Amino acid sequence: MSAIKFSSSRRFALAVAGGMAIALASAGSSFGEGVRTIKIATSAESKPLAWGAIGVEPQGYEPELLKAINAKLPQYKFEMEGVSDIAQETGLATGKYDIAVGGYYKSPERAKQFIIPENPMGASLMKIYSKKDSGIKEMKDLVGKRIVPTTAGGGTYKFIMNWQKENPQYKLDVTASSAGIPYPNRLDEVQNGKFDALVLPSNLGEQAVIDNKKLDIVASDPVYSNNTYMLIHKSDENKVLADDINKVLKQLKDDGTIDKLSQKWFGEDIVKYMK
Repeated sequence: MSAIKFSSSRRFALAVAGGMAIALASAGSSFGEGVRTIKIATSAESKPLAWGAIGVEPQGYEPELLKAINAKLPQYKFEMEGVSDIAQETGLATGKYDIAVGGYYKSPERAKQFIIPENPMGASLMKIYSKKDSGIKEMKDLVGKRIVPTTAGGGTYKFIMNWQKENPQYKLDVTASSAGIPYPNRLDEVQNGKFDALVLPSNLGEQAVIDNKKLDIVASDPVYSNNTYMLIHKSDENKVLADDINKVLKQLKDDGTIDKLSQKWFGEDIVKYMK
């Protein structure tokens, strides 16, 4: 009898142990497995839009917005890394990164190469930076003025060229450059009179440079605005990711989160310019 009782008890203990193992396995599955890690490349040197080199946690408007998105999508774990602009799109195209953010405009070329959510992350406001007494307030005021060279093929250069095409009665002296001179140095060149004006998106932190250096420079009202988007590596798996993010971006715009972040990082409301 005792042997039978022992055997029954043993079977019962094994059954309990097996059940606990299954329960623990299920718990492990719900807490760890099934959460997909998303590799994200952020701009490394575009304060306050985003900054933070490799090994440093990215900071700024876009990283904080990404954290807000991730908080609403617990099925993903966002891992951000600050990298150079060139490395961003290259890494995204090869699949090293799932997402790249860097104040990107939507274009037909990018739409073919990447998945771009319908809802934007923000808006890039193009402004003119000039001396306070210059009288420069809009694009036509740049006729006869020395304009800081713009990056060849960049968004600013394309904007100026398109504006010139649409307003042929105003002839601007525009020079394309690939020198890559940082915009704080360009602001210094406006301050010392080498150039009369600098045309740039305002989300790169120009106002902070002007304030810190106490420059005698002011920014115009926006002369152009364009939505900015995240770019997502094109794959079947990422179609679901893009749909999830697209829904959350609308929620964060509607509930005022994007407005709060733009006020915090840019000191202005960019939501009213988002189309």
